[in-house]
Amino acid sequence: MLDFATLSTTWNYPTRVLFGAGAVGKLAEACKAAGMQRPLVVTDPGIVKLPIMGTVLDTLKAGGLEAAVFSEVKPNPVAANVSSGLEVFRAGRHDGVVALGGGSGLDAGKVIAFMAGQTRPMWDFEDIGDWWTRANPDGIAPIVAIPTTAGTGSEVGRAGVITDERTHTKKIIFHPKMMPGTAILDAQMTVGLPKNLTAWTGFDALAHCLEAYCAPGFHPMAEGIAVEGIRLVKDALPKAVADGGDLEARGKMLIASAMGATAFQKGLGAIHSLSHPVGSIYDTHHGLTNAVFMPYVLAFNREVIAERMERLSAWLGLSGTSGYDAFLQWVLRLREDLGIPNTLEGLKVGADRFAEMAKMAEVDPTAGSNPRKLTAADAEALYQNALAGKL
Repeated sequence: MLDFATLSTTWNYPTRVLFGAGAVGKLAEACKAAGMQRPLVVTDPGIVKLPIMGTVLDTLKAGGLEAAVFSEVKPNPVAANVSSGLEVFRAGRHDGVVALGGGSGLDAGKVIAFMAGQTRPMWDFEDIGDWWTRANPDGIAPIVAIPTTAGTGSEVGRAGVITDERTHTKKIIFHPKMMPGTAILDAQMTVGLPKNLTAWTGFDALAHCLEAYCAPGFHPMAEGIAVEGIRLVKDALPKAVADGGDLEARGKMLIASAMGATAFQKGLGAIHSLSHPVGSIYDTHHGLTNAVFMPYVLAFNREVIAERMERLSAWLGLSGTSGYDAFLQWVLRLREDLGIPNTLEGLKVGADRFAEMAKMAEVDPTAGSNPRKLTAADAEALYQNALAGKL
């Protein structure tokens, strides 16, 4: 029971958002408002080949801005990507970053902008304690973010996830000023996303909303946003996968994605704790990996989230023997309908590194906000369950 007489906490909410089909046309204006004249567009090699890249560059040029492109970003960004991008940023005397893409392009772009004026190594700013205070806030370049997937919500976040190649671990670089000054949510920028990536990234948005809702911290505003985000996913994700040109569904998924990232300042949980080691070692898609682990973590947390699931299922209009069972069955049906593999075999992940990954999961930053304490033994058992398909 919460003691409201002594309760004390801090809440934050995100950046300015320009929403709507065609909103990318306001990009130059947003860059100028942030003080940019020579933005560096940070993205991935796949985006560079798409028509949306031309749209972004044409818009910047029409607005009188001199832009360049850096696209050496892996699907799971590594430290070398940030270092290379930083060299390009400094050599080109750029004054800001347009982060374009899915989570990889957005995270790499944000961290490059963050590191632009720092003198310490990047890992000195890992999200541990108050390490973020080591940064020079005046050395952080402005950022405008344009998501091309509806999943991570990184466009409204204050952190970037980068893999340390030395240890094969994902680390979070955090600073309040890493939050983009403007996020542009334009459904037209996501229309070309293939069905499988639409499904995978959509499950990432769902995982963010779900884990934020279930996290034990006190943040009723984040909980409300998380619940509405889940409702939007339920309504829009099957439609967006079925018809990639459905701008309404695409737009709703962009909103749900941003809502998930807004909500998870309350916390995440074991879905992400288990997923991060798999992604860093096997280079799997983050959203897909989250989707595989989701029902197994729901089962692990059942006893401590049952009451929350009653409220959530009622809000979503789900019926079953209990709110928990209704929600779990909905997740299982959605996974099946969207072609998500049921076990780790679908990710080509075997049992040979489970013990190692379990230790990584236990100390992952997201483990601390799981509703139920996650030990290395628990994590290893969950990996075994996810391999065997045991709920």
